[in-house]
Amino acid sequence: MMDGVDIIDGDARAELKAMAQRARTACHALGLATSDARRDGLHQGAGVIRARMDDIAQANASDMAYGAEKNLSPAMMDRLLLTQDRIEAMAAGVEAVADLPDPVGQVLQSWDRPNGLQIDRVRTPLGVIGVIYESRPNVTADAGALCVKAGNAVILRGGSESFHSAGVIADCLRQGLAAADLPQDAVQIAQSRDRAFVGAMLGASGLIDVIIPRGGRNLIERVMADARVPVFAHLEGLVHLYIHANADLDKAIALAVNGKMRRTGICGATETLLIDRAIAPTLLPRLTEALTKAGCALRGDAEAIALMPVIVPATEEDWSTEYLDAILSIRVVDGLDAAMAHIAQYGSDHTDCIVTEDTEAAERFLREVDSAIVMHNASTQFADGGEFGMGAEIGISTGRMHARGPVGAEQLTSFKYQVRGTGQVRP
Repeated sequence: MMDGVDIIDGDARAELKAMAQRARTACHALGLATSDARRDGLHQGAGVIRARMDDIAQANASDMAYGAEKNLSPAMMDRLLLTQDRIEAMAAGVEAVADLPDPVGQVLQSWDRPNGLQIDRVRTPLGVIGVIYESRPNVTADAGALCVKAGNAVILRGGSESFHSAGVIADCLRQGLAAADLPQDAVQIAQSRDRAFVGAMLGASGLIDVIIPRGGRNLIERVMADARVPVFAHLEGLVHLYIHANADLDKAIALAVNGKMRRTGICGATETLLIDRAIAPTLLPRLTEALTKAGCALRGDAEAIALMPVIVPATEEDWSTEYLDAILSIRVVDGLDAAMAHIAQYGSDHTDCIVTEDTEAAERFLREVDSAIVMHNASTQFADGGEFGMGAEIGISTGRMHARGPVGAEQLTSFKYQVRGTGQVRP
């Protein structure tokens, strides 16, 4: 691929149109390929990722240097970094997607009409998918694998920070497809860092069937405002952990520390902790000690500060901030209703969790909190398609049309109706 050469808007549109036309041809061939062929292509791609681990690491070193020059935050640098273990996990993720049940051709429902017509609703590929993402080069593998598994072609536009890493990873997947006699153009990646290509993708009605953005608030807002094609997106992950009055305190502390600090830069990281007033005097000192020891900065409301003066005062902005960093906002709330009211006011419909041993309270929270993922007694870091058994995910959609929650291979399909008759005519 070219080394980040800029292109003018007209060239961006021309490049995108050519890529989309190749993708449409590849998509048709891929959708007609056997399940075994698509599985083999992905396994081959995983093998190439392992074989080219040194190439990927070298490309990532260039990206890390670029990120340092751009003064990326520690959280963003962590997202960008590819260690040997992360490259191996990426290859294993491609294999996990390859071995999932094939969604293409799955019969969702069948029924017979009184006139003898037989009707099946059958899963089909969505078509050409555009994925726009920032920083995390492993999204290249996840997105490519999931799209191929579901019989789609994908056009990738990675972030400028991950330009070199993403390019090598995409090449690995293309090599795998070629080795399985599948069209390489089912996976294509933009050859420029220029933002004009993003604009071309967003305006590509009739060329791209759906756009999936994965990145920060600025990217998601731009995509949702400017796209002329359907979008699967979430604006941000304002994730809440509510510790109910009947929580197991040891369990609550473990879930709070893991939910916030395991990896602070992912969208499933806990950003706001809600503590029931009934247990705050007992729990908050222990939580403060555990979180501070783990390196987390704490911001709280007046009640939290009164109990633990080391906590920094929170502002109104804190309740609606996705930190993606080792920072946690804490509010003391008066029961389940107050916790759910806070989530309804400040949440982003992404992931929210209750910690309690009260089954009735847990079931009410699961039923009434209208987020894409609602949890009981589990770390919010499980908000991930791989952890849901989907092999991987392209992102987590907080919308309510077509796909919601982790977007895996199954969510990258549509359906059609197959109608079989014996010569019926409509009276």
